[in-house]
Amino acid sequence: MFSLCQTMRWYGPNDPVPLSSIQQAGATGIVSALHHVENGAIWEISEIEKRKKTIESAGLTWEVVESLPVHENIKTHSGNYTELIENYKQSLINLSACGIKTVCYNFMPLLDWVRTNLVYELPSGAKALRFEPLAIAAFDIFILKRSKAIDDYDANLVAEAKSYLKKIRQKDNGEEKKLIETILLGLPGSEEKFTLDELRDRIESYEHIDTTILAKNLNTFLNHIIPTAEKYDVHMAIHPDDPPFSIFGLPRVVSTYDDFKRIINNTNNNHNGITFCTGSLGVRTDNDLINMIQDFGEHIHFIHLRNIKRDSKGNFYESEHLDGAIPMIEIIKQLVKLQQKRKKSLPMRPDHGHQILDDLKKDTYPGYTAIGRLKGLAELRGVELAIKEMLLDTSQK
Repeated sequence: MFSLCQTMRWYGPNDPVPLSSIQQAGATGIVSALHHVENGAIWEISEIEKRKKTIESAGLTWEVVESLPVHENIKTHSGNYTELIENYKQSLINLSACGIKTVCYNFMPLLDWVRTNLVYELPSGAKALRFEPLAIAAFDIFILKRSKAIDDYDANLVAEAKSYLKKIRQKDNGEEKKLIETILLGLPGSEEKFTLDELRDRIESYEHIDTTILAKNLNTFLNHIIPTAEKYDVHMAIHPDDPPFSIFGLPRVVSTYDDFKRIINNTNNNHNGITFCTGSLGVRTDNDLINMIQDFGEHIHFIHLRNIKRDSKGNFYESEHLDGAIPMIEIIKQLVKLQQKRKKSLPMRPDHGHQILDDLKKDTYPGYTAIGRLKGLAELRGVELAIKEMLLDTSQK
């Protein structure tokens, strides 16, 4: 039976988690990117081969690129965006020449995944990533002071946000500064870091771009690159918005079932696919993840398995991989069946992990500690093996 290809993300030579630790965790593949290459520049074969050689010398394989960033000019159709699309196509050609055939990317304006707390302490003492709409509102309205921000929030939330900010300022314990740094961090995958003024200016560049226009720009981008991807057998896998709703008034176009349906139907080609991220999609209660696997399975080229716990106020935090709002066991069961149907193993990585044990004393990328991800990978591998054995027994009866 075909199995999920066990991978972990590695940020390159500067990653605090070495390749040897990833191999010891049981992963066989690496998900990586050339973060040192300027956004929009061509990924040259020499640079790709250098990274590939480093990974293979550790006994691993470079399975997936995450991410090949889409320049902001492409998203906004401004400046030299046509030249940047050509650069993107050449990078795909070069990756294919080096034997790397799966590329994860996103179309989120300006910021990659956003959280408001990177060290949310759980009852066990472990630390997780957390998102609070109240903190976002306080930052947006009263710290960033984005034009028209107050119009995007319910009056009650505005009042609560004002009170929230007043309280943390009275404490004077650095909580406000930490919130600012967390949101402006330029989290892993984001290629740029902003000051408050720069972020405000960049957001204003989207003033005349709504979801309809951004979706159209994404469609144009795909119509340009997918023929190249098909010719060179590269499978594109768009990552859903994280979180899957508007932040700071910016449009989101990869958040729901209907978004995926539009993306796939507008550029109907198997090389135009998705990264199935349970943690991102699962934040929305109206996203039926099982239905998505069943309907879009032929276009799933990469998998992120992560769980979350959420509440009625829109708060959520990243929970244990097998304990949360997402039916992880049933999802893995559907993915096992999908692989047998497609006769293909799909790359998967445990997405994020809690900061636990010795990693509590170390500085690592938020969500990308070694031990937390090892725990997640072990749990997910165990579930997959049990499901495969169960399905095999059933088929033999």
